[in-house]
Amino acid sequence: MPDEDKLPWDPLPVAQAAALFADADFPWWIAGGYAIELAVGRALRQHGDTDVGLPRGHQLAARRLLVDWDCWASDPPGTLRPWPVGETLPDKVHDIWCREHPTGRWRLQLMLDEGDALTWRSRRDPRLARPIDEVRRWTADGIPYVAPEIQLHYKAKSARAKDELDLAAALAAMQPRQRAWLIDALTLTYGAEHPWLRRIAR
Repeated sequence: MPDEDKLPWDPLPVAQAAALFADADFPWWIAGGYAIELAVGRALRQHGDTDVGLPRGHQLAARRLLVDWDCWASDPPGTLRPWPVGETLPDKVHDIWCREHPTGRWRLQLMLDEGDALTWRSRRDPRLARPIDEVRRWTADGIPYVAPEIQLHYKAKSARAKDELDLAAALAAMQPRQRAWLIDALTLTYGAEHPWLRRIAR
C-alpha cells in the first residue's frame, strides 16, 4: 500500500462541500484559500485542497456526518492514520483528510479549531478568542466561511507565495477593524517584527 499522504488530491468544489455540511447541527465554515476567495468574491488561484473548519468539540458529530467517508487523522508531525467513527481525537490532532472511499483521491480536509459552539479559539495561539458569530462570514447564497483576518493569521506562521497572494487580495477587501484585529493578533503571536505588519497597516 502506498503512503496515504502521497496519494493525489481532487478537491471537492466549495458548493459540494457546503451541501455536504448543509444539515450539520454544529458551526462550520469554509477555510483556507477558498475562504479568501469567498471574502473577495473572485477566484485567485488553483487550490490543492478544500478545507472545512469547525470547533474541536463537534468532531464526533462531523465524523458521524461523514460516516460513509474514509477519514484519516494527521498525527503530528504528519503521520496519517484511520479515524473511525466514535473516536475522540487527541488535542494535538487538528487536521483530518477525507475521501469518499478507501481507493479514491483525497477530497476534503477538516481543520479542528479550539473553542465550542459559541466561542472560537485559535489553535495557533489560545490567547486569541472571539465569538463564533464574529468568526464566520456568509456568502449571498448562504455558504459560511472563516473571516479573512482569521485565515490570514493562520497563514502568517510560515507564509508561502500563495499566502502572499491571498494577503494582497484580502487586504483590499478588509475593513479597518479587521486590519486592526490582525495587526494585534500577529503582534501577539509572532512579535512586532512580523513582515506582514507594515503591509497591513498601510
